[in-house]
Amino acid sequence: MSHRPGSGLAAVSSALLAMSRRLEVRDVLKTIVASARELLDAEYAALGVPDDHGGFAQFVVDGVSDEQWRAIGPLPRQHGILAAMLHEEKTERLADVRRDPRFGGWPSAHPDMSDFLGLPVRDGDETLAALFLANKRCPRAESSRGRRCGFTEEDEELLAILAQHAAIALTNARLYERSRELTIAEERSRLAHELHDAVSQKLFSLRLTAQAAAALVDRDPVRAKGELQQVAALAAEAADELRAAVVELRPAALDEDGLVHTLRNHVQVLDRAHSAEVTFATSGIRALPAAQEEALLRVAQEALHNALRHSGADRVGVALARRGQGAVLSVTDNGKGFEPRTVRRAGRHLGLVSMRDRASGVGGRLRVKSAPGQGTTIEMEVPGG
Repeated sequence: MSHRPGSGLAAVSSALLAMSRRLEVRDVLKTIVASARELLDAEYAALGVPDDHGGFAQFVVDGVSDEQWRAIGPLPRQHGILAAMLHEEKTERLADVRRDPRFGGWPSAHPDMSDFLGLPVRDGDETLAALFLANKRCPRAESSRGRRCGFTEEDEELLAILAQHAAIALTNARLYERSRELTIAEERSRLAHELHDAVSQKLFSLRLTAQAAAALVDRDPVRAKGELQQVAALAAEAADELRAAVVELRPAALDEDGLVHTLRNHVQVLDRAHSAEVTFATSGIRALPAAQEEALLRVAQEALHNALRHSGADRVGVALARRGQGAVLSVTDNGKGFEPRTVRRAGRHLGLVSMRDRASGVGGRLRVKSAPGQGTTIEMEVPGG
C-alpha cells in the first residue's frame, strides 16, 4: 500500500476515529464513504442503506458532483451488482464491472466506471448498508505507462476492516438518535401533563369567577367589577403558563445543534420521504436570538408542509442567508402556485396567518410571492440581536 496517499496505520486510524466521532446517522454515512474513498484512493465511492420496499432508504456518494448527481436522477433501486452487496455475504472485486452479467440499469448520466470493489456492511445477521468503490487511481509512474491498476486483495482486506468499524459506528449513531427521540418524547409527555394540570386549574378558576361576575352584575355591580378584575388576572396567569410551556417545548435539536444543522436535517428527512427533490443552502449565518431561530424553523416547517402536500412541486428549495445583523429564510417551490388574495377571500390560509404571526412576534416580516402556474416563495426576514 506504499503508493497510496491514504496508506499506513495512521491513515487507517484517522478513518476509524472520524467515523466514531459522528453521532448523527447521516454524518456517519458521509464519513464512511469519504474515508473509504480516500483510504483506498478511488475515484468514486457510495454507500446505500436498504429500505423495506426493494430500494434504498439512503444513498450517499463521494466523488460525484452535485450537477452529476442531479442528472443521474432518483435513488437507485436494488438491481444487478448493487443488489448482490445487500443479499450476499461476500465481497465483489471486479476488474471491469461493465462486463459482469449482473451489470445493467445504470442511468445514462452515471459516471463511467470500470474496476469495482464492494461489500456489505453487516451487524451480525443484519445488512446495514452496502459500500461500493470504483475506479482505483494508479500511481503516476504506472499511469504514464498506460496501465490500469484495479483493486487488490490488500484493498479488499482493508475495506473489510473499515466496514466492520462502519457497522459499529452506524449502530451507535442509530442508538443515539433513538435515545434522543425517546428522551424528547418523554420530556414532551411530562410537559403535556404539567401543562394540562396547571392550565386546567387556571381555566376552571376563570370559569367560576366569570360565572360569579355574571350573577352579580345586576344586583351588586361593585362586586361584579371586582370579579371581572380577577378574571383578567387569571387570564394573564393562564397566558403566562402557556408561554412558559411553549419555551420548554422548543425543539431539543434546535437547542443542541442550532438552526442551520436542525433545518438541514429536517430538509434531508423530507428529501428522503418525498418524491420531490428538497434542497438546503446556507451562507454567512450567525447565531440568532432563540425566539427568532424558533420562529424561522416553524415557518420553514409550515412552508415545506404546504409545498410538499399541496403544491404538486417536484423541486423545493430552502435557503437561509445572513442579512445585516439578522437573517432571511426563503422556501421556494416550482408547483402550481396560487393567488394569495383569492386564498384569503376563500378563508383558506394555508398556514399564512400563523406564519405572519410568528414573523411579527419576533420583530420580523413575511412575504409571499405566488401566482397560478408560477410556483411559490415564502420569505421571512428577522432582525437578529
